[in-house]
Amino acid sequence: MEPQQPVLISPQQIDLIVDELENDFGAVFGSADIKRMTAGSIDLLEGIRSGPLRADEVEQLTRDRLLAQGRVEGTLLAGIPSVIFVCVHNAGRSQMSAGWARHLGGDRLLVFSGGSAPSEAVNPRAVEAMNEVGIDISGAFPVCFTDEIVQASDVVVTMGCGDACPYFPNKRYLDWDLADPHDAELDQVRATRDEIGRLVEHLLVEMGVR
Repeated sequence: MEPQQPVLISPQQIDLIVDELENDFGAVFGSADIKRMTAGSIDLLEGIRSGPLRADEVEQLTRDRLLAQGRVEGTLLAGIPSVIFVCVHNAGRSQMSAGWARHLGGDRLLVFSGGSAPSEAVNPRAVEAMNEVGIDISGAFPVCFTDEIVQASDVVVTMGCGDACPYFPNKRYLDWDLADPHDAELDQVRATRDEIGRLVEHLLVEMGVR
C-alpha cells in the first residue's frame, strides 16, 4: 500500500474555516469545540483522500457535524426532521438520494449522506444523470458517516451496508435494495436515479415533509 500524501491545507486556510464557522455557530459552540471538530474533519478526510484536501470540503463536513451535534444536544434545528443516506462508497446511490431529498424537501428537511468505505469522488455518471433532472450534485464529495450524524438522523436509509452503520435507539432504519451504479452504463444509472426519486418522494411523504 502506498503511503498517504500529506494534507496540503495551510494553517491560514484552517483559520479562515474556523472563523467562518465561529460566525455561524459561535452562539452554540465554543471556539475550542469548533477547532476540535475542524481538526477531526481533516483527520476523517485525510483517511479517504490520496491527494490534497480541499478547504471547502473540510468546511462543509465540519458544518454538517456541528449541525448534527447541535441537533443531538437540542440546541439546533429542533423540530426539523432529518435523514441520512448510507451506501458503501458514498459516490452513487446515497449521493443521488441526498440530492433528491434536498431537492424535494428544501429547508423543511435536514439531509446527510455517508459511506462505510468512501471513494475519492462522486461517480460522474451519477452527477450527469442527476443533472438531467435539474439536480446539481457536482459539489458533493464522499465522506464516511460519523456517530453524531447518524445519531442526529430520524431516519437511517442504508443501501447494501446496513451492518456497518451504528445502531441508535428510537430511529427508523430502512434498507433499500438498489443496484450499485459504480460500473454501470448511463442508462442503468438513470433507471436507478428514477427509482431513488420515487423512494425518496414516498419517504418524505411518510416523514410529513411533502
